[in-house]
Amino acid sequence: MEAHEKLEQAEHAEHAAGVNKQIALLIAIMALFLALSEMLGKSANTEAITLNIKVSDTWNFFQAKNIRRTVVLAAADEMKVETIRVSDSPAKDAMNKQIDEWQKTAARYRSEPETREGTTELAERAMEAEHERDTALARYHNYEIASAAFQIGIVLCSAAVITGMFVLAWAAGGVAILGIAFTALGLFAPHALHLG
Repeated sequence: MEAHEKLEQAEHAEHAAGVNKQIALLIAIMALFLALSEMLGKSANTEAITLNIKVSDTWNFFQAKNIRRTVVLAAADEMKVETIRVSDSPAKDAMNKQIDEWQKTAARYRSEPETREGTTELAERAMEAEHERDTALARYHNYEIASAAFQIGIVLCSAAVITGMFVLAWAAGGVAILGIAFTALGLFAPHALHLG
């Protein structure tokens, strides 16, 4: 009877060792995907921070240009009022010439398609950068969820080895698939889910 029990224990130990090797392989695969999602997440976060600075700088430039435009238009309007009081034709002509120059400058401040530095173009550039920043943030959030899923999967696999409850390894595999899905979303469809 003892020999039979020892044989059963040996078969059980051999089976458990084989399952543990499979679980160890699953842990290694999840660790690989965890490293990938962490790297992608850090990259997306850095990109989002850089783009946020670009957005801020572009809107600041927009505001400065808009203030300059407003000052030039106010000066032109003030000089228009002064031309009413001036009777000297050469002085009036010079004032009107200056008014025209200021209005041209104000129009250039409004739109400069060749340099993309008019207020219209600056607003477009800032909104484009905002969209890029929001995409980078969406990628980052997807990668963060993927990283958490892989970490949970690794913990579940470790618990399966320790407890012998191999159903935990199956749960870990399911969580890992969820992590892979969020990594794919981050790469290919960052805005598919609104995560924050």
